[in-house]
Amino acid sequence: MPASGARRLPPAVRKPLVVLHVVASVGWLALMLCLLALAVAALTAGDADRLRTAYRAMGLLGDVLILPLSLLAFLSGVALGLGTSWGLFRYYWVSIKFWLTLGAMAASVLALTARLHDAVRVVDAHPTGPITVAELGFVRYNTVIVPAVALALYLFMVVLSVYKPWGRRRATGTGGARIPGAGA
Repeated sequence: MPASGARRLPPAVRKPLVVLHVVASVGWLALMLCLLALAVAALTAGDADRLRTAYRAMGLLGDVLILPLSLLAFLSGVALGLGTSWGLFRYYWVSIKFWLTLGAMAASVLALTARLHDAVRVVDAHPTGPITVAELGFVRYNTVIVPAVALALYLFMVVLSVYKPWGRRRATGTGGARIPGAGA
């Protein structure tokens, strides 16, 4: 057992957990890319049917995928942090990813799904015929802005994972011992 007294995951458990974390995280990022593509298609749509289709598809994707992908990415990341030498709060980059992921998960589940439902409500209120810009209001911009910001945030977290900046946080009462196998 490592000097810190923390229990570490055996490779037979850690590796599948890493795969789950990467797949869920990439899936969450890809979902935002899909939502952004659909939002831009809706924003630039020349006809109401294309607009309706894009917003309904966004609502369906959000309802089906946001909660499971964000929850899987967060929980698998927490499990990896607790079960590996990286820890959750030993390194700045891991701590930042923890808080950003927690915030992104809450924002996705609460704010993004609400914006997607707003868009679906607008097109459902106008099942046929044209839909004016006035009827759409700020929904047409929210559906672009929110996934774009989320996508930028997720890409930033990828950069954190690859570059691992800022080093180790100052340990209190541990003497600042190096964590074996933590990498450079």
